[in-house]
Amino acid sequence: MSNILDDKDKALIAMLSANSRESTAELARKLGLSRSTVKGRIERLEKHGVITGYTIRYSEAFATSQIRAQVMISYAPKQSSQIVRNLRLLPTIKAVYAVNGIYDMIALVSADSTGDLDQTLDQIGEIEGIEKTVSSIVLSTKFER
Repeated sequence: MSNILDDKDKALIAMLSANSRESTAELARKLGLSRSTVKGRIERLEKHGVITGYTIRYSEAFATSQIRAQVMISYAPKQSSQIVRNLRLLPTIKAVYAVNGIYDMIALVSADSTGDLDQTLDQIGEIEGIEKTVSSIVLSTKFER
């Protein structure tokens, strides 16, 4: 799909990524397009699955109140599907990535307290098939896109 995105589509996606609540009229003004053209582009991007949803960004004050960690996970062969299903059940896990290298996955955890983080790490470790985890607590975010 990325090969059929033109520069205006890419600019529109970048603007929506920065502020998904920005009005169609404002997006159109910034892009130099009509409101109906921008609306049509958004609908096309949604229809083709380029845009699958809209989300929020937390304020810096809220984000810094969260205890965030990256958990590197090694697991037994052929256990990936079941492990992902079990990780998905833990609400403090915000994302899971398959990676190459020493570890098989990285889970991003966001908890309200160190106690909640500790509980999540215990729950991850108890999942059948997980052989090893190594956690790194995020101290600060230098930038995020």
